[in-house]
Amino acid sequence: MIRYDALDALPVRGALPALHDALEGHGTAVLVAPPGTGKTTLVPLALAGLLGGDAAPARRVVVAEPRRIAARAAARRMAWLLGEKPGASVGYTVRGERVVGRHARVEVVTTGVLLQRLQRDQELSGVDAVVLDECHERHLDADTSAAFLWDVRQALRPELRLVAASATTDAEGWSRLLGDAPVVEARGVSYPVEVVWTPPVRPVRPPHGMRVDPALLAHVAAVVRRALAERDGDVLCFLPGVGEISRVAGQLAGLGDVDVLQVHGRAPAAVQDAVLAPGARRRVVLATSVAESSLTVPGVRMVVDAGLAREPRVDHARGLSALTTVRASRAAARQRAGRAGREAPGVVYRCWAEAEDARLPRFPAPEIKVADLTAFALQAACWGDPDASGLVAAARSVLEAVGAVDSAGRATDRGARLARLGLHPRLGRALLDAADLSAGLPPRATSAAGVPAGPRPADGGTARPAASGTGPSATGGGAGGRGDEVVAEVVGLLSEEAPREYGDDLVSVLRAARRGGDAYGARWRAEVRRLRAAVEGGRGLPAGDEVLAGLVAALAFPERVARKDGGSYLMVSGTRAELPRASALRGAPWIAVAVADRPVGRGHARVQLGAAVDEETARLAAGALLTERDEVRWADGDVVARRVERLGAVELAVRPLADPDPALVRGALLEGLRREGLGLLRRSADADLLRRRLAFLRRHLGEPWPDVTDEALLTRADEWLEPELSRARRRADLGRIDAGQALTRLLPWASGEAARLDELAPERILVPSGSRIRIDYGDPEQPVLAVKLQEMFGLQRSPEIAGVPLLVHLLSPAGRPAAVTADLASFWRDGYQGVRAELRGRYPKHPWPEDPATAEPTRYTKARLGT
Repeated sequence: MIRYDALDALPVRGALPALHDALEGHGTAVLVAPPGTGKTTLVPLALAGLLGGDAAPARRVVVAEPRRIAARAAARRMAWLLGEKPGASVGYTVRGERVVGRHARVEVVTTGVLLQRLQRDQELSGVDAVVLDECHERHLDADTSAAFLWDVRQALRPELRLVAASATTDAEGWSRLLGDAPVVEARGVSYPVEVVWTPPVRPVRPPHGMRVDPALLAHVAAVVRRALAERDGDVLCFLPGVGEISRVAGQLAGLGDVDVLQVHGRAPAAVQDAVLAPGARRRVVLATSVAESSLTVPGVRMVVDAGLAREPRVDHARGLSALTTVRASRAAARQRAGRAGREAPGVVYRCWAEAEDARLPRFPAPEIKVADLTAFALQAACWGDPDASGLVAAARSVLEAVGAVDSAGRATDRGARLARLGLHPRLGRALLDAADLSAGLPPRATSAAGVPAGPRPADGGTARPAASGTGPSATGGGAGGRGDEVVAEVVGLLSEEAPREYGDDLVSVLRAARRGGDAYGARWRAEVRRLRAAVEGGRGLPAGDEVLAGLVAALAFPERVARKDGGSYLMVSGTRAELPRASALRGAPWIAVAVADRPVGRGHARVQLGAAVDEETARLAAGALLTERDEVRWADGDVVARRVERLGAVELAVRPLADPDPALVRGALLEGLRREGLGLLRRSADADLLRRRLAFLRRHLGEPWPDVTDEALLTRADEWLEPELSRARRRADLGRIDAGQALTRLLPWASGEAARLDELAPERILVPSGSRIRIDYGDPEQPVLAVKLQEMFGLQRSPEIAGVPLLVHLLSPAGRPAAVTADLASFWRDGYQGVRAELRGRYPKHPWPEDPATAEPTRYTKARLGT
């Protein structure tokens, strides 16, 4: 029986008519509703026509949630409101669990599951409406789903209804994304929340990587105890990750009649369900950001906020990615504080100073800006849009390395199968390829993940041992994790169950994924047979666990296969990495790096987890990056020509190239000119002067006078450096090219303007004394004429060239500067008398007339003039 009393109490019910009108008129809508209003539970039921009444048409609705725990909770809550069990009218599908009946009209899924469905069935056949819940969190899967859904609506199914729903979001931005969709707002019932600022008494170290200062965690535990003593009700405490939750839980041991519950994405379903139901005793719920908006925890009157969050970060230039602890945004802090005022007035204890609050970021960074985009790039390629801008350049190189996309970025057959697995492409590749080899190794070999490169601090500094390869703790949250560490310590996943969204176990998934016999798969199987023979024959390869550990690490991270190069290792990606001093891997010629970071202030990556491999394994794993080609480039000040076999950035073999391609040599010479400048050409004073004269004319007259900046000249090399450039073979040949003679080829001969060069920009100019004085074109804005003052007598105005007055430097008889003017008439009138008074005392033998504008110009003394 439908629980109408509970449904009628949900504030979002008042916004349903406006939402209905928006969808009827536009087909899309943005719903902004505070937590607790029922947007996640009531709206899907209304869209599906499950609230009763003959007027409501029956529709099938898919609701996408960012987290599995939220998807389960939303489906169970909707089923309860209908008086049913999950799976009847309302079901859910998350990784590893599907509870959907034949007649279900509302299905709650994770955004990852929605992406897989869109790839298999772009029309979403049978679905009438999609609700993207909690879209403000800006997870990569959610943003990708929104983009794909809009594409579907525009191209295939204009009748598909889309709703973007959130407690707090950039409503205008989402409205623009959904084609200027109407914004529907629902007012919620919220209670006042008092803010208590509780910064640590002593300074704590800021978070770095995954590390959080233990002093801050101790302070958070103390604030929880304070909250329990000062107020009634349950406490919800926000911490960045599982490690911090565990440490604070340990410090809260012995609270007596208070239950301490831990909530995060990997918590057992029974614990998650217990948190969502009222407790018999007071509770302290230690939670990650999963409890910010996706879940309603009953009984909470107090929130303790550590002020931290854990977000994925990637260094695209180096190919290194990991979860990183960051300061929570102000928007997240407001969301967290609101959890204390859901049922009654509450209080939030913020573990930072009020003065720091204004310096926090306003909103969390969208994941697409900071996260590893490899999975996104594969999704885009499979969708048919490989050119997803420069954002995915680094991710696409990873996909090329695992054979998932071709050189144009289009998904290969292999890439399509990897995408259908629903795993991170790295893990999918390791599962598919290593499974072939693991079948021929001893059983114990399937339990080793790798060799730790050294003690690895995690969640406060304890060393993490090598993973056993089984269980969720080894997978960093399961195969659906967002970071590269998802496969760093697990080989045992090869024998575990894969996603069971459609009832398939791992063996079935692997067999289905291998169907098709693509060229890559055939080549891989041939290499596996060769490698297995080498392993069984003991020809230079380690045996047992180490072989498989190194192979899987190399398969999952082919661009991180690295060769020893001096005191460090050079990865295939081009990143340099160093091993800890005590690492057992030191001295290994080749390693496969599974986990690495870059310490603050260090130029090289630091290997945290890896395994030794040999060159053959490196070639096998990163074979898509193996090339042999002629390289002609500018290096060490000259042209270097050689034939190079490379594995990415790692040079495997090099030999000199006796007769390089002239086009490649020409390109190398141009690169040398770009790096070292046009000074490599033979230059003379006349050549430099010509270039400055042309720069002046270009600046003031424009076309057809040529642009003679370095960049422009290199762009037009074909027009002025040929044929000499094509004949050159080395640096010395560049020095034989006369730059001045070459520049004359750029003059506007066709229009006839070239003949006016000496008229418009003369080398010298005739002054009143009869001298021809050289013009200094050093400043193209206003050239300089440096001339003795007495030689300019009788000239009424400043001389001009190409309509530009020269800047006249007036010199004393000894050639020293006396005055500078661009307006000679004004100088004669206002400045000359002061200069005359000074110079006639120093140079009494020279004429200094009172009226220079009418005086005779001269180069001589009075005696020589006979005066």
